[in-house]
Amino acid sequence: MDMVDKKIIAGLQSDGRISLTELGEQIGLSLSPCHRRVRALEDSGIIKGYSVDLDYSKIGLKFSAIVFVTLKNGDRESVLNFEKAVLEISQITQAQRLFGDPDYILQVMTQDLESFQKLYDEYLTAIPNVQRLTSTIVMKNLVHNRHVKLY
Repeated sequence: MDMVDKKIIAGLQSDGRISLTELGEQIGLSLSPCHRRVRALEDSGIIKGYSVDLDYSKIGLKFSAIVFVTLKNGDRESVLNFEKAVLEISQITQAQRLFGDPDYILQVMTQDLESFQKLYDEYLTAIPNVQRLTSTIVMKNLVHNRHVKLY
């Protein structure tokens, strides 16, 4: 990956809907080379996809919580079963496996405290192999989907 690829990534991070013509103009490439490089970045897996950054509060998801999860057992099957269960809960917007304790951190978005409590009681506590759940309410988001500067 050279400096031109890094500029392409920066341009797409700023505006994922930018046309290849506009992107090429921004970084000093014509359409064909710009298209080839973007396709190569996609094919190599550096660019995994394109998505929409939502304002969750404007679609009714105004409650945000972080849930720390400690598993009873850390064996392969238990971990895979837990991760499969997490993938089926759409209100979990981010999930990360950690070293040490806790084992996982989950970002959860719901409509309100009552819906979070229902999700917690009916789904999170029902996931097999969970030893402990600890949650905290998010007061304010300071950084969200920050673009990584590559150069």
